[in-house]
Amino acid sequence: MKLNHGLHLAYCTNVHRGETWAQTFATLERHTLVVRRRVAAGQPYAIGLRLGHRAAEELAQPAALTTFRHWLDANDCYVFTINGFPYGSFHGTRVKEQVYAPDWSTPQRLAYTKLLFDLIAQLVPAGVAGSVSTVPGSFKGWTDHNPARRAAIFTNVSAIGRYIAEKSDRTGRDLHLGLEPEPCCTFETTPETVDFFNGWRASDRGVETEGLLRRVGVNYDCCHLGVEFESPTEALGRLVAAGLRLSKIHLSSALRVKPDAAGRAAVAAFVEPTYLHQVVVGNAATGVVRKRYVDLPDALADVTPSQPDDEWRVHFHLPLHAAPGAPFGDTRDHLLGALDWMKAHPAACQHVEMETYTWEVLPPALRVSIEDQLVGEYAWTLAALTARGMA
Repeated sequence: MKLNHGLHLAYCTNVHRGETWAQTFATLERHTLVVRRRVAAGQPYAIGLRLGHRAAEELAQPAALTTFRHWLDANDCYVFTINGFPYGSFHGTRVKEQVYAPDWSTPQRLAYTKLLFDLIAQLVPAGVAGSVSTVPGSFKGWTDHNPARRAAIFTNVSAIGRYIAEKSDRTGRDLHLGLEPEPCCTFETTPETVDFFNGWRASDRGVETEGLLRRVGVNYDCCHLGVEFESPTEALGRLVAAGLRLSKIHLSSALRVKPDAAGRAAVAAFVEPTYLHQVVVGNAATGVVRKRYVDLPDALADVTPSQPDDEWRVHFHLPLHAAPGAPFGDTRDHLLGALDWMKAHPAACQHVEMETYTWEVLPPALRVSIEDQLVGEYAWTLAALTARGMA
């Protein structure tokens, strides 16, 4: 939906199953329109569209794209952003580290992302920017100590930057890509993000002269940076000071718990076989990170005694409107801090998206109907935005 200061807000449809375009479109009719009627009746309604590779290829067929554009018009809906992070299956099967494959060292990731920009350029309304979010290069375990793979990532990021720039010039659309820092990936913290972009600049001098930093920026996920114990004010300020575009901000929240006996016993309920739930161990008061685990079972298997001030932050997206309950906390303070920063910098980013894709794997005590969860998240988010004069 359209808010103040040129902001556009949506929920990301990656919360729903759908690997083919027919499945994706069915969820829009079955769930998205229901939520739309409950939260934005009579108003233009924004959709944050998730398209895997297969669905994107099928939507790109002229008849399918024409039908979808007519559907958007008929329902007073519009698409301003596409989640292009998961290339393949994203629900109901083991995803884990394969969510980053194919990574940015491969021609497959480049071709897929080009296709997404072909689509967003035809879907986004006139006068509205179009964004796509994507993986942060690769999974750290695949790229560490592999300079050739990192060089290939830089080459392909340059190629997509030039493709977006050419398409933006040709269509008159402001199109941009957001690489999304995530724990245990090529870049996970904001200092690592700045280092990555500096490395890209050094690898290709045209990045500066051709304005590619206008086309390739950062998708800032509040859950991910909250897990990293970062201050939102410092983190967002660091990215902007480095000359990086904030392509999109994901409004998301992570799980917090003390790793004592009670905390460990309780957090075991969040172990599940589909997604990676990276764990970062640090001190909440100082923000100092002490240790990282690739997945929650790895953290639970480590019986090394914790330090008195240790806190675990777990990459498990929680519903925005519902506290997880004792002994847990969440990182909504990071999200609210990001909104405070946005209030002070209203032109810094116009795309915001609620992204709680974990509905199917939430513990039963936290799960309500998907429509009720999304409506609750809209209510919480719009109240937070309204309190800051942004809605």
